[in-house]
Amino acid sequence: MSNVSYHISNLLEKMTSTDKDFRFMATNDLMLELQKDSIKLDEDSERKVVSMLLKLLEDKNGEVQNLAVKCLAPLVSKVKEPQVETMVDTLCSNMMSDKEPLRDISSMGLKTVIAELPLSSSGLTLTVGVCKKITSQLIGAMGKQEDVSVQLEALDILSDMLGRLSGALVGFHSSLLSSLLPQLTSSRMAVRKRSILALGQLVPSCSPTLFSQLTEHLLTELSKAPPTSMTRTYIQCLATISRQGGHRVGEHLVKLIPMVVKFTGVEDDELREYCFQAFEAFIRRCPKEMSPHVTTVTQLCLKFMTFDPNYNYDEEEVEGEDSMDVEDGFDEESDDEYSDDDDMSWKVRRSSIKCLEALISTRRDLLLSFYSSVCPALLARFKEREENVRADVFTAFSTLLKQTRVVGSGHRGNITAGADSGVREEEPALAMLKKQVPVIVKALHRQLKEKSIKSRQGCFCLLTELAHTVPGALEPHIPALIPGIVFSLTDKSTSSTMRIDALSFLHVLLFTHPPQAFQPHMQVLLPPVVACVEDTFYKITSEALLVTQQLVRVMRPQGQNATATGFDPKPFVKVVFSVTLKRLKATDIDQEVKERAISCMGHMVCHLGDHLGAELQGVLLIFLERLKNEITRLTAVRTIALVSASPLKIDLSSILSDTLSVLGSFLRKNQRALKLCTLACLTALVSHHAASIKLAALEAVLSELPALVDESDMHVSQVSVSLLTCLAKACPSSLGKISSSVLSGVLRLVHSPLLQGGALAAILDFLQALVLSKSSNMGFSQLLKALTAPFQSSKCSVDGSVLHRQSFLSVARCVAALCSSCPKETPGTVSSLLQEVKNPGSPESARVLALLSLGEVGRTGSLGASKEVQGVILEAISSTNEEVKTAASCALGSMAVGSLNDYLPFLLKEISSQPRRQYLLLHSLKEVISACPASGLWPHVESIWSLLFQLCECQEEGTRNLVAECLGKLTLVNAEQLLPRLKKQLRAGSPLARSTVVTAVKFTIMDQPAPIDSLLKDCISDFLKTLQDEDINVRRVALVMFNSAAHNKPSLILGLLGTVLPHLYKETQIRKDLIREVEMGPFKHTVDDGLDVRKAAFECMYTLLDSCLEGLDVLQFLDHVEEGLKDHYDIRMLTFLMLARLASLCPAAVLQRLDRLIEPLRATCTTKVKAGSVKQEFEKQEELRRSAMRAVAALLAVPEVERSPTMADFANQIRTNADMASIYQSVQGGEGGGVAPAESMDIS
Repeated sequence: MSNVSYHISNLLEKMTSTDKDFRFMATNDLMLELQKDSIKLDEDSERKVVSMLLKLLEDKNGEVQNLAVKCLAPLVSKVKEPQVETMVDTLCSNMMSDKEPLRDISSMGLKTVIAELPLSSSGLTLTVGVCKKITSQLIGAMGKQEDVSVQLEALDILSDMLGRLSGALVGFHSSLLSSLLPQLTSSRMAVRKRSILALGQLVPSCSPTLFSQLTEHLLTELSKAPPTSMTRTYIQCLATISRQGGHRVGEHLVKLIPMVVKFTGVEDDELREYCFQAFEAFIRRCPKEMSPHVTTVTQLCLKFMTFDPNYNYDEEEVEGEDSMDVEDGFDEESDDEYSDDDDMSWKVRRSSIKCLEALISTRRDLLLSFYSSVCPALLARFKEREENVRADVFTAFSTLLKQTRVVGSGHRGNITAGADSGVREEEPALAMLKKQVPVIVKALHRQLKEKSIKSRQGCFCLLTELAHTVPGALEPHIPALIPGIVFSLTDKSTSSTMRIDALSFLHVLLFTHPPQAFQPHMQVLLPPVVACVEDTFYKITSEALLVTQQLVRVMRPQGQNATATGFDPKPFVKVVFSVTLKRLKATDIDQEVKERAISCMGHMVCHLGDHLGAELQGVLLIFLERLKNEITRLTAVRTIALVSASPLKIDLSSILSDTLSVLGSFLRKNQRALKLCTLACLTALVSHHAASIKLAALEAVLSELPALVDESDMHVSQVSVSLLTCLAKACPSSLGKISSSVLSGVLRLVHSPLLQGGALAAILDFLQALVLSKSSNMGFSQLLKALTAPFQSSKCSVDGSVLHRQSFLSVARCVAALCSSCPKETPGTVSSLLQEVKNPGSPESARVLALLSLGEVGRTGSLGASKEVQGVILEAISSTNEEVKTAASCALGSMAVGSLNDYLPFLLKEISSQPRRQYLLLHSLKEVISACPASGLWPHVESIWSLLFQLCECQEEGTRNLVAECLGKLTLVNAEQLLPRLKKQLRAGSPLARSTVVTAVKFTIMDQPAPIDSLLKDCISDFLKTLQDEDINVRRVALVMFNSAAHNKPSLILGLLGTVLPHLYKETQIRKDLIREVEMGPFKHTVDDGLDVRKAAFECMYTLLDSCLEGLDVLQFLDHVEEGLKDHYDIRMLTFLMLARLASLCPAAVLQRLDRLIEPLRATCTTKVKAGSVKQEFEKQEELRRSAMRAVAALLAVPEVERSPTMADFANQIRTNADMASIYQSVQGGEGGGVAPAESMDIS
């Protein structure tokens, strides 16, 4: 400790030296000392350091002063409160000094101190104390009218302080407001502007009363019709507080909008600009409250976006294109005539266009009306003379295209609609845009030849967006666009970014349009692109190589020979090849260029390899070199895969053996992407070049394959097994050596619970190829034995782990696949399987597997109408063993799929005559309906339909659900006839029948487009009327059906939300009449019969957030979320998830309701379980708190959320409470290990 004091006192002594270098070095050393976490100062040292640093602020040397300011930052956290106050006092009094340099350095010092004041509750008393001191001094400084620079500094510091520490200044908000408002009338513009900024920082965290006071003050002042300069200030202030205060302005908009609209009529350009900025802020922050005013604002924007009183555009319109080109040289002169320095009208145009852009980006629901009103107006402004304004016009139009693209592409990746309805749903906006394409191109193609680089960049960005939004729509206009692209590529004055933008657009154009459209223009397009490939700037070369790759595709589209299009690529091959080869050979170039040169040359060999002649072998050798290089190997692997699959059948024999050995070594690497690409490349090589591959060359690959077939990575396993299948078909002899090691891996996979889908299909193909190749020592019977052996023992395990149900299904599929490959073996296999089932001594696992295998063999139709099989299955269904019964029902369904006429009548007869086996037999029927093609089922539909309707009022809910699933899937067989019959049953049946019908509708809604979609769309509203059914169970299943529609096909219900949501929201409310008390011995237990319905309603709400957000009134939605936060455990868990989702999707609305949402969250986080409760209660409460904390973490991620006093207070509470802080840290993922909660949470 004394060492530190001694060292510090030494430094302080040097600081008093007359030599400025000594002072500088000593101050620098002090700063380094203070930055160490370990340093602790005694009281005396603290006092000396502070006074010395304050003294150094007045040093004659500027560098010493700056270092002294930097020392203040670490000092704040190292010294006690009295010393910080001393610092602040001195800095504040210095700030009002007459000496300007001292004033400046002191205000820098104050800003440094403010930036370092602690936010955590432990340091909060210090922060509050210091803030009080600074604030009272600053309020005094603001009153110093005679010295403007002091006022400006004071306002600046105040903005900083309010921005960071607004919560600590709550007590001062009122006095700050009353000090700041008079500054708005200052005669100095700078003072007024800084006062507005300070008010902007005050607004987010002040109380609603103060906010209203501020708004009322501005309204009152504006209504007095003050001088224009003052009006400007007030309107500017309105825009700022709206941007900062967000939703709070909403309630005042009714009074504000007419006032701002009135001032747009004043002949003052700057005032109009501020008015439109205010409108823009209102639109972005309060989209819902602005709804009634959208038309008014749109009209004003459209009126003022053309406001250019000093310029006449008409002459330009009359001029032809040629005369425009001639005029280019006189551009600057002609502009000077009109745009003198006083012309501010461009600001009005720009602000109105930005306001329109805000409207377009926030109101996707009005897209169609924008296409009729805003779109033509924006197109007409493409001729705007002012470059900056024109850039904003392009940005606004691009926003319109982006919004169209979002609507056109459906809802967040969900497939929104079926074959017809999908088109009908997205068509209007896209159709209107397609009509405008010729006008857009006409307006832009002249601009593409302008000198202004900014304009051309805007054009290319807009055209790129257009090409993405309506792919293919620019095809008729390609001849008009190409001269502009070529001009930007060849113009000597063009910047690098301009070339990159032009190439990027050309790439998108080539990618989104058919190759034939570009073939006539090859002569013009190729030379400038080739010149760009040779450019010295790597980014241009890289982009040009991408374009060249697409142009190669244009020269000879894959899958068609050159004569089909009548286009001969020969004249262009040499030039493209030589320039690409030059880049391919170079080793001293950027990584990206290397990769794209390899890829481009790969496409060239793939599409035009027959034109390369003797050069081809040299290129292949370079590919081999690149394959051996760690940096380029991944691209080289992809390229060799592309070349090997080329329809030109490129001869790879010169590099084949080397390539295979290198690829074999890649299979050992840890890099997963490389492994997958290598496997794909090997598959292509084996499939297309098997004849050239020598067995010895394959050894490097074969030795690595067994290790890749492993359940730890199913996708790698799947691709590896596909490669093995190719080898078994193309080079059967190659598998001889490794068949045993590969097979053990494959069998492990087959017995794995994780095997399904693509990986299982790959294994079935492999086993079939293997048994047919006859190369290995594993014939049909050996494979069958190896597959079924683990099921023959009573333990039924592999490597000590019990086999999962999925393994039974996988092995059964494998048995069926082997039988289909060896039809001669099938009868013997079937009889041994039947014996296995009949044998009472067989272990359960063997009987279950035998039944499932019989089902899978029967699925191929190879069993026929065997009475013996039917008898065995029926006997198994009557078994006392649950597993055997279930397997038998699966088997019966599978057999019926394969031999419908033999088994279906028998199955239907059994269902109606055997009520005890009904549930299992219905499972069989479900399998039949799901797996049979519609044409096969059609003759039996009537008999199945009538049987199902006899069972739809069954008392057993499980059976009813099965009947509903069968009905729904059967409806898909012929929706046109069966859906109306389903609808008819809705009116006819009892509550149980109604619930079955509604559940059946759920099963007609699939996540893929289907023919039924358009029919469903027309009648789903009738089914949704059951949300008003008097029976609570019918309402619950209606909600489940609605949830399914919202999840899988949002377009079905998007138009009905207006009528459905009120009924949905009604179901979220707790109903007292459904809560009853049940006596259980001496205890009374409360049962809530409405809980399941409420849960279903909240689940629907959660789904709607993902799929139909634009159809929701988020504030109304939040009202019900708020209720759910106080509901039952399950519902609270759901609403916490919703809240986290809403915080990221609609932060503005969440901020609006923040104060009401915090209390339930706080209550959950602070609730403790009674001592002596059971373990489950503790676990439930813990999970609730974690879930609530996740919602809190999502809220804290919203920018500026801690400016809300309630939220700041709750965040503080979390930081100070060790228990809550640890939960918060754990839900954050525990990043940063030792980071204090305060630091990881500090968002302010």
